[in-house]
Amino acid sequence: MPQIAVYPGTFDPITNGHADLVARASRLFDEVVVAVARDTSKRPVCDVAQRVRLAELVLAEMPNVRVQPFDGLLMHFCQRIGAGLVIRGLRAVSDFEYEFQLAGMNRRLAPEIETIFLTPAEQYAFISSSLVKEIAALGGDVSEFVHPEVKRVLLEGDCN
Repeated sequence: MPQIAVYPGTFDPITNGHADLVARASRLFDEVVVAVARDTSKRPVCDVAQRVRLAELVLAEMPNVRVQPFDGLLMHFCQRIGAGLVIRGLRAVSDFEYEFQLAGMNRRLAPEIETIFLTPAEQYAFISSSLVKEIAALGGDVSEFVHPEVKRVLLEGDCN
């Protein structure tokens, strides 16, 4: 049975750090599903269709990766698609407490689904979507943090 891992997030926008984690995961698992959250309290700049489109573009060269929107509980989504693993990224120690709590709750909701943590390459450890959005909004150069199309969308305000 193929091992399916889910990497969930808002991906608003998808960054080079996200892409790095997906590339790492794609070498470890048969299939990686990048699950783009539709319902989020984060109030994304781009709508879910645009976030999915950008993620598909950025990750297009990874054959065992697919991008799919989801809403509702992540554990229900994982069960629906037959995923046995959830991938979460840890950039810094400050991420750990929240991620640890989330993993514990997810285990309670679906004990058959494991959570694993991956760390990004050093050059991506400080990148967050929030910082990228802020830099772009203030006219800064985000070229080294995101794919060129993501940069264009951010700078031109081309989100739906």
